[in-house]
Amino acid sequence: MVIDERECRKETVAEVARQIMIAGRTAPKGKGVDILECAIVTAEHADELACEMEAIAEERGHKFFLRDADNIRKAQAVVLIGTHPQLMGLDCGHCGYATCAEKPQANPCAINCIDVGIAIGSAVSRAADMRVDSRVLFSAGLAAERLGLLGEGIGQIYAIPISIGRRR
Repeated sequence: MVIDERECRKETVAEVARQIMIAGRTAPKGKGVDILECAIVTAEHADELACEMEAIAEERGHKFFLRDADNIRKAQAVVLIGTHPQLMGLDCGHCGYATCAEKPQANPCAINCIDVGIAIGSAVSRAADMRVDSRVLFSAGLAAERLGLLGEGIGQIYAIPISIGRRR
């Protein structure tokens, strides 16, 4: 039997996206508290995300959102990683305020930001291990946040589009 790579690409991308998502999930977290949310947007649903990115480009005049929307449409899957905002109660000052009580609620906890960053690093490292094309997009993450793709109140979302060859 001969199995052409193109014949199993869709199932391969799905498995790769799951492994990338798991790598993000299992990354170390501040105080051992898991406040991350992760999901996969399949190629069939990527257009909604790309359209929202184009709307943001029009509103804000950021042309790179248009370029990134094209990348989302070409990807076979998009991994999303974001966080529930939660104070860690460390009074560490990394957010710019001496104590957690002084920090305005609208400002994210720095530990939450670090957790998302470490998860993204872990996820794209797994993508590199598997030799798939990937990048980290703030633009698609913002669009995903506006669409509520990870749920209500989930913020600091970043998107990792992945691709194996040409999408057909």
